[in-house]
Amino acid sequence: MIKEVKKITQDLKEELTILSEEIFENPELGYEEFNACRGHVELLKKHDFIVEEEYLGMKTAFKAVFDSGKEGPSIAFLSEYDALPGIGHGCGHNLLGATNTGAGIVLSKLIKNFKGKVVVFGTPAEETSGAKVQMTDEGAFNDIDIAMEVHPGSKHNKSGTSLAMQAIQFTFKGKTAHAAASPEKGINALDAAINTFVNINALRQHIKSTSRIHGIIKEGGKAANIVPDLAIAQFYVRATTKTYLNELVEKVKNCANGAAIATGAKLDISNYEASYDNLITNEILSNLYCQNLKEMGVEEIHEARESFGSLDIGNVSQVVPTIHPYFGICEEDIAGHTIEFAEATRTSMAYDSMEQTIGALVLTAMDILKNDDFLDKIREEFKNSEK
Repeated sequence: MIKEVKKITQDLKEELTILSEEIFENPELGYEEFNACRGHVELLKKHDFIVEEEYLGMKTAFKAVFDSGKEGPSIAFLSEYDALPGIGHGCGHNLLGATNTGAGIVLSKLIKNFKGKVVVFGTPAEETSGAKVQMTDEGAFNDIDIAMEVHPGSKHNKSGTSLAMQAIQFTFKGKTAHAAASPEKGINALDAAINTFVNINALRQHIKSTSRIHGIIKEGGKAANIVPDLAIAQFYVRATTKTYLNELVEKVKNCANGAAIATGAKLDISNYEASYDNLITNEILSNLYCQNLKEMGVEEIHEARESFGSLDIGNVSQVVPTIHPYFGICEEDIAGHTIEFAEATRTSMAYDSMEQTIGALVLTAMDILKNDDFLDKIREEFKNSEK
């Protein structure tokens, strides 16, 4: 079966390379990936997928399905294709999308020998507001049994973790006055914002060391001789689990509430970006993928990358067993979100690695489709995982 997977992948490689190159040459920011989305959709339709475009009202999202005609598990691959401002595909989403869509297409050529469905999701805006959050909230993954996405990197790394995150905005409203002539008549919204930072700095001593709180003052007044009547502070609050994040967010909100009470300012609390849940790697699924990566000729697989960032696939992993490993595309370490990393996605090594990665994803899916015991164990681990 490995030979058949390799043959189908090799036959598809040119089409996937063209897709990746076209997206590289025409980088598009989140929710503006019209050409990239069209390229994926056209390729999936060519290979007989039924595609729902503008999925869930998002113009650059899609859901593509290939059904074996026999009841069984639904295996999903998640494709990203948004770029970074000024850098283009410095995160390698041109190659990421081609790889994960490619895995879906290769599996579709074999699934009629088994059972179930292949699903490919086009997921826009990973770099900004994260379409996977909306997709998860609206039930896109409720009928999915397994979700997999592999990201380009400098090395092959196992799937790991990411931090749950909330993006909180505190808007303080006060009252203007002449700061020298009649300061007693004013209510200083900027003082409330500054005191919020002071309160949060005192809180830091009493939070878990793996958590992160960082923020800015987005607006804090117009002139030094006018008491500011409006101040806006924005924070990211991050934690290793969704449960602890919710606890920590309440403490951060109390820091702002206390500052508002102390200054007399009115406070409005909102989320200025989508909130991300922590990534929960399903270890049984991850180990199965790593075994198949070795079957495809990858000799060295590194442990999961230490990450204090946040990913929208974290939300997916809360509702369905998920992995998010990395595949190596260069000989030396190259930092992500750089022009150098973008260029690395176009090398022969990158496309050879793409080929191996697709093979490992497809073999992993086939193992699950052939053996119900694998899926039962994966589900049991997911059921007992800490959220």
